[in-house]
Amino acid sequence: MSKVVIHAIYDDEEPLLANAKQIRSQGFSIKDAFTPFPVHGLDAAIGVPRTRIAICAFIYGLTGASLATLMMWYMMVGDWPTDVGGKPSFSYYMNVPAFIPITFESTVLCAAHGMAITFFLRSWLVPGAKAKNPDPRTTDDKFMMVIETKEENRATIEGLLKNGGASEIHYK
Repeated sequence: MSKVVIHAIYDDEEPLLANAKQIRSQGFSIKDAFTPFPVHGLDAAIGVPRTRIAICAFIYGLTGASLATLMMWYMMVGDWPTDVGGKPSFSYYMNVPAFIPITFESTVLCAAHGMAITFFLRSWLVPGAKAKNPDPRTTDDKFMMVIETKEENRATIEGLLKNGGASEIHYK
């Protein structure tokens, strides 16, 4: 029971998307797809689960808002209370309207930087990382689907790929 990796190359995104849905409906799993631009609906067609980066963004934003609130309370109320423009300096809640822009900007700053760092680390897009693209033509004008399956399913999948519009089929 050996495994075979099939690389199917397409000239257009529509046959790729239709063929991915057809292959998944037959019960085969698709390992990955490489495209020169984002293809709407391809993630669902190849069975990629939804990302949890939104949860990370919420946590990073909440961290930014909390740090901004703590910083403003410490600077304006706790450490050096100063009467600026008649604003009361003896409590935080009386100054909240003046602190909203700072809180918002800190929330956005922490969420954006946290998401970018999380994405780069999770995708392993760090300096010195090797490219994971098996065919460089997919960065220009070709679309590729990678299927990892058992040797006995090879003929069935090859037939589905040829009928689905694959222009080239390679085995690794």
